[in-house]
Amino acid sequence: QVNLVESGGGSVQSGGSLRLSCEASGYNNRRCIGWFRQAPGKEREGLAAISIGGLTTYADSVKGRFTISQDNGGNTVFLEVHSLTPEDTAMYYCAGRALLPRETGCSIVSGQYRRWGQGTQVTVSS
Repeated sequence: QVNLVESGGGSVQSGGSLRLSCEASGYNNRRCIGWFRQAPGKEREGLAAISIGGLTTYADSVKGRFTISQDNGGNTVFLEVHSLTPEDTAMYYCAGRALLPRETGCSIVSGQYRRWGQGTQVTVSS
C-alpha cells in the first residue's frame, strides 16, 4: 500500500531555509515523487520531481533556490528550500506515481500524480 508522509514545514523569516521530507512507502523500483505547493486562493504549483534513479525536474520559478534529493534507498525524498520569501508561503505536498515504461524522467504536472500526502505548512514572514 502506497503511503506518503510529509514533514519539516514551519514558520521562518524571509531569507530563511527549510528542509522538507517525504517518506514514501509501497512503491516498486520505478516511481516518481514530486513536490507541489498550494497557497490559499491559488492553483497547485509543481516545484520539483525525482525518479528512483535520481533524475530531477524543476519548475523554472524555483531553479537555483530549491533542491530535490533522496536517500540511498529512495524511501525518503527531500526538498531543500532556500532564500524564502512571503510568496513561498503555502501548503507543501509530496505526491507519487509510477514511472511509465516510455518515460526517462518525472514531470511536475499535478494531474499525473495519483497519491498525495497530507501536506506540511510553510509560512514565511517578512
